[in-house]
Amino acid sequence: MIYLRKSLIELRNLPLSERTDDLIHTLVGLWDASVRASHHFLTEEDILQLTPFVDEAIRGITSLTVSYQGSLPVAFLGIEGEKIEMLFVSPNCFGKGIGKQLVRTAIEHYHIRYVDVNEQNPQAEGFYRHLGFHTFERTETDEQGNPFPILKMKL
Repeated sequence: MIYLRKSLIELRNLPLSERTDDLIHTLVGLWDASVRASHHFLTEEDILQLTPFVDEAIRGITSLTVSYQGSLPVAFLGIEGEKIEMLFVSPNCFGKGIGKQLVRTAIEHYHIRYVDVNEQNPQAEGFYRHLGFHTFERTETDEQGNPFPILKMKL
């Protein structure tokens, strides 16, 4: 366990066998709340279209680390190879250091070096820059071909 701003946070790396339907449903809900609070460029239709991809990604990502406050998931991070593929924090926990702790854990224990960030989410870009990442490439679309420019960043 780690101690962050007066609340116990436990990080758990969850193998595929521990990713129950209930947990996936909870994490997709956390993703939804986080995206609505931080990805202001997405429309309701965009969010609804992305939801099945998020469900599938959480189920299949190689490494999934979930931050728990008590028994409640408050953030999660997914890693594939040397890349952070997903990092979402509950809006109630924004600014409490949970995302930073997840990224630092990913760097130290999983040797990640890369992350993709929506260009239209400058807070996320600033967050990763603060942690030592810099942009090395830009694409006009996301991986699904949607018109959301992506900044490819690396340590």
